[in-house]
Amino acid sequence: MHIGIISSKYKIVIPKKIREQLSIKPGQKFIFLNKGDSLWLVQERDIQEMRGIMKGANTDL
Repeated sequence: MHIGIISSKYKIVIPKKIREQLSIKPGQKFIFLNKGDSLWLVQERDIQEMRGIMKGANTDL
């Protein structure tokens, strides 16, 4: 388990090990999802990174 810190200005410090594992870079954007009493951070992806993600999906719907 890793613990982050929220500053007095509500900035979140992500532990170094997590930043390295997820290749998080300064200025990168995240989506905040509120799930009950939990908060999820999801990396925002460029639309170009999403190209081909649904390859082979059934489009007959």
